Amino acid sequence: MLPHIHAIPALQDNYIWAIVQPPYCLIVDPGEAAPVKAFLDAEQLTLCGILITHHHYDHTDGLPALTDTYKIPVWGPTIENIPQVTNPIAGGDDVYIPELNTRYDILALPGHTKGHIGYYDGRRLFCGDTLFAAGIGKILEGTPAQMLQSIQRIEGLPADTWLYPAHEYTVDNLYFAKQVEPHNPAIIERLEAVLALRADGLPSLPTTLAQEYATNPFLRYRETSVKKSLQTYLSASSTDILTTFSGLRQWKNNFIP
Repeated sequence: MLPHIHAIPALQDNYIWAIVQPPYCLIVDPGEAAPVKAFLDAEQLTLCGILITHHHYDHTDGLPALTDTYKIPVWGPTIENIPQVTNPIAGGDDVYIPELNTRYDILALPGHTKGHIGYYDGRRLFCGDTLFAAGIGKILEGTPAQMLQSIQRIEGLPADTWLYPAHEYTVDNLYFAKQVEPHNPAIIERLEAVLALRADGLPSLPTTLAQEYATNPFLRYRETSVKKSLQTYLSASSTDILTTFSGLRQWKNNFIP
């Protein structure tokens, strides 16, 4: 039986994921320490480790306080400078957490950052800022080709894989998806559902790979409707996958919901 997953809201729109198998808890990307400590205390859990997807402050700023308080291992990407990481890892490695009896395959997901990684337990992927609900992360340190490769690596997982991105960006991403495909009924239906969730203060995450195939333009880059919409936006024809993918990212960079 897989551990339970809890979303701990942090900062403006982050989720710190808590992977729980009582009495233990594994934390993913703690951008703040205080919400993690409050969750552990409230649930009477013992922190057994931390998983880091990449080096950005909103995923790591909680590390100093947490590692000072709890003497625990920290896994994170080998090629990124994160002082609190005790166990550097890279794509192709695996991590076993004995307290949870869970093993994670490590996926190399560069693009957002050079060393970005994901953690996959066979059913669920903690994908940081690579893939969002209805979107992808900004390409800050890598290239569009690297990001496309990372997305295609995720596409190699089963369609029923649960995805745990690190940000609540779903509403804005769906507004963009609707602009790309205004007549896609799955996008319209999902936007209505997510707006209702957010109005009630509930998270829009996790999502599934199948749901992203239906509504995420960055996983629909092969679709004729997406290509035609992009060609209109760029006022140019574009047929190859990388040009379509990078064009979508450029469009999203300039999009105002």
